[in-house]
This record gives sequence, structure tokens and C-alpha cells, in this order.
Amino acid sequence: MKNLPLNALRAFAAVYETGGVRSAARLLDITHSSISKHVHELEAWIGVSLIHRERGVRSLSFTTQGEDLGKISLEGLSLLANGVDSVRESRRGNSVTISTTPSFAARWLLPRLQDFNANYPWIELSVIVDQKLNFSSDQNADLAIRMGRGPWSDLKCQPLMDESLFPVMSTSFWLKVGRPTSLSALLNLPLLHDRDPQATWHEWAKSRNVEGLDTKGGSRFASSDLVLRAAVQGLGVALARSRLVEDDLSTGLLIKPFEGEEVTLSNAYWIVLPKDTKPKMAVDKVIEWLEDMTQE
Repeated sequence: MKNLPLNALRAFAAVYETGGVRSAARLLDITHSSISKHVHELEAWIGVSLIHRERGVRSLSFTTQGEDLGKISLEGLSLLANGVDSVRESRRGNSVTISTTPSFAARWLLPRLQDFNANYPWIELSVIVDQKLNFSSDQNADLAIRMGRGPWSDLKCQPLMDESLFPVMSTSFWLKVGRPTSLSALLNLPLLHDRDPQATWHEWAKSRNVEGLDTKGGSRFASSDLVLRAAVQGLGVALARSRLVEDDLSTGLLIKPFEGEEVTLSNAYWIVLPKDTKPKMAVDKVIEWLEDMTQE
């Protein structure tokens, strides 16, 4: 167990199952060069050839040892996968896992979990963060909350809430730059950017008819949470999502100096579930609670 090259065995089992290196790479979602490397490493570790390699012959065939190991490894890994699935299916019916982005989890979901626990003490709610929109087996999420222009194919999607965008800055920064209240002041202020494709300065300026704004310059940050933290530190002006900046506005860490200059994003947040599965009762209750929270 200690010395078994498990990654190489999985790669070889995929080659044996699919009948080719490239098809195995597609199955495991890795490069075909990685598959070839794993197979060579496995052959070196065992000390025998597993695949016949002949010049000019493109079809793949296995040696006797390759046939034996292919069957054994495929059967063993299939048995392991079935065992893992059985354990997963035996999870307690009152446990629910939500997958969402780091910024949404920290700035909208986490501050409301105390309310959830008070109203649904029998549900064990867990939160995982992931920028990708998937339900991979290692993440094991029951539902996801995503920002974007849904719906997405092959997933069950329902709109959760809309969103609005507007510039924010710290009070100290606002005082430092002369207490601006007109959008024309933005032409001379440093802009802060994140990677949110729906919250770009270019699209906002276009919607508000702000001409001459240099939307390419300025510091860039990896998430909405980081760009708002940068604004709190007085590094410049951030374009904020209203749902994510509520707490900073209420506590005065950030201010909204340009009233009436919001841009609305319809259906900006979505509840996403696997398409062909029926949610358990606890998941339905979580969805009901999420919808209630958007009405506050």
C-alpha cells in the first residue's frame, strides 16, 4: 500500500478501459503526455513492458502482463469507486453542503448563518468555496450559489436575486481627494478592479454615459472581497456589488459618494443544482431560507 504508484495505476486503468492514451486523457481530464508519463513510470516500477510499441503501428495493444494488470487495476479501482459512492450516499439526511465563490461566502452568506442555525437547528449546513461551476465528487456539494449570466446547460438553475453596481471609497480617501460628488471626478481618481466579468468599470461607465474614463488603468485584485478591502485601505475607488458591500456601508468603512449612479444586473445570482437529482428535504429548506434572505 505504501509504495503503490496509485496515480500511475489509475492512468493505466484508464488506458486499458478506453483503449488509447488520448481517450484516457479525455476520461481523466489531463494531458495525454501526463498519461504517457504515468504509463512509462509504471512500467519502470514493475520492470516489464505493459504495451506493445511498434514503429508505424498506431493501434494500441497490451502485453500479457499489461492485459493482466489492466483487468486487475480496472476492477480494483471500480470496486473502490463503488465503495466510496456507497459511503457518500449514507451521509446523514440533515447535512447540506453549499458551494459558492469566496467573496459571496465571506460577505453575504457567512453573516447570515446565525439566522439559519436559529431557524433550522436540525440541519448541518457546510460551506465550501470554489470559483468553478461544478459538482465534482471531491467537493460533494448539494447545491451551489453562483454569480453570472445564467442559466447554465446541464444544470438546474433558478434566479436568486438581482444586483446593482456603484462606486465606493473610504471616507478618508473621499476627504483626501476633495469630497467628490460628481462622476466627472472619477477621471482623476485611481480605479480598483477585480476579475468579475459583470462588474467591470468599462461596462458601468458605458451604462452611465461617463466619457473619457480610463478603465484600463489601476490596480487589479483576484476577487470582489479583495477589491473592497483595498478600497477600505484608501487605495482608490472600487466598483462594488451592493449585496457584497452592505456591511461596509452600514459600518462606515466605505461610502457611496455618487448617489443615483447604480447599474442594475438582473438575475445576477443563481441557485444551481445537479440536473437529474431530486433534492432532499434539507436542501429544499436551505433554498427556502436563501430566498427569504433576499427579501430582507
